[in-house]
Amino acid sequence: MPLTSLWNDRRPHVEPVPPAVTGDWDVVVVGAGITGLTLAGLLARAGRSVLVVEARHVGAGTTGGSTAKVSLLQGTHYSRIARRHPTSVLRRYAEANAEGLAWIDRFCGEHGVDRQRRPAYTYANGAQGARAVRSELDALHRAGLEQATWVDEVPLPFPTAGAVRMDDQLQLDPVELIDALAADARAHGAVVAEGVRVRQVHGHGPSRVVTEAGDARAATVVVATNMPILDRGAFFARAEPARSYSLAFRTAEPAVDGMYLSADQPSRSLRDAPDADGTLLLVGGEGHQVGAATSEAEHVDRIRSWTAEHFPGAVETHAWSAQDYLTHSGLPYVGPLLPGSDAVLVAGGYSKWGLTNGVAAALALSGRILGGHQEWASAYEPWSTRELSGIPTGLRVNANVALEMTTGWFHKLTGAVSGGDSRPVCTHLGGVLRWNDAEDSWDCPLHGSRFGADGRVLEGPATCPLKNVPAEQDVATER
Repeated sequence: MPLTSLWNDRRPHVEPVPPAVTGDWDVVVVGAGITGLTLAGLLARAGRSVLVVEARHVGAGTTGGSTAKVSLLQGTHYSRIARRHPTSVLRRYAEANAEGLAWIDRFCGEHGVDRQRRPAYTYANGAQGARAVRSELDALHRAGLEQATWVDEVPLPFPTAGAVRMDDQLQLDPVELIDALAADARAHGAVVAEGVRVRQVHGHGPSRVVTEAGDARAATVVVATNMPILDRGAFFARAEPARSYSLAFRTAEPAVDGMYLSADQPSRSLRDAPDADGTLLLVGGEGHQVGAATSEAEHVDRIRSWTAEHFPGAVETHAWSAQDYLTHSGLPYVGPLLPGSDAVLVAGGYSKWGLTNGVAAALALSGRILGGHQEWASAYEPWSTRELSGIPTGLRVNANVALEMTTGWFHKLTGAVSGGDSRPVCTHLGGVLRWNDAEDSWDCPLHGSRFGADGRVLEGPATCPLKNVPAEQDVATER
């Protein structure tokens, strides 16, 4: 069954008619998510000619599936960074996110995008979680975020073991924001071409961007697709693809008064979402590796059961999922695709905190292209020696990738002999795909590419559709 986010249901997009792509541009941006559209608006205001190319429609990717917490409190992410990097890097990461939050707040105020101010909590379910939350509080203070405080009592209808609280954070509808960003970019002269998938980028300034609807040339190309669709730089080996789930529920009374995220299991994210008929409760969690040997539908059902236990009477209205990339270093990658050349730039790896990081990435890239400078942007440099801090995690994850490749092909080949395995192969690097029973898609356990039941690309880094897709009657057995 298809899963549709609350946000995309509120603001539906018709499938676009792909326009012809041609011409010479100062900048071509690949991807119309939070980073791509923020960057397009910034560059267009500065007088640059900008083309944004989006494979589906604006808001169709990770941004449109976000829980849309615009927060400096990010679960236990600061302590994760602190274990890998010095305090100076931690502080720059905090500064970048503060800049992103402030920019979103200003933009929403100037363009009539509704947002709500809420306290944010990272809470503990038990003793192990409490230790993680205490460690997070220490990392937040080291990062300069002294407004973070410990609270013993957490206003939730189930027991907790304390939390970190940070006041005056934001939440919003991410598709309302993304539509406003697209309108603003267009108003300043940028062209946003939807329904056009980029297949390749050739050359280094000027570069030729090859799409399904023609080619364009640009002095600078920015690949803002979270995971770069270009294999140069091997960014797919620096991050782990993860899916998680969100459900919306109608409740008789407002169920929560803040934004909540657990530090330990069960992993749960909570917030409210005002609408015309009152307030909805959003419950998320159940993250796992893309294409894992599991039932995605069971993950959704676990959130349903948990919500029924703790919020009795809640009536489900929407269920959806989102894909994120968790970098081995803990930091986003924003900068050159290859060292020594600014002709092709990339941005992504936001580790589930894409609104503040995505805007900060756009600010860093606009400064790079226009000749400005933000000191905090150095924390995002993709070719820094800081990347070495992610090597142990990278070795573990890529060992798992190699194992997935080997076992996937073993089962496929042995199954082919007996006529029992017709699973298709990913067009990125040849991983054997698994069927996603929550979304009727083929998912790659290697680097997170996803394909519809008809073979079309849903998420990269793959750019080409599947050629051989099993018949519908065979799909149920292909896990």
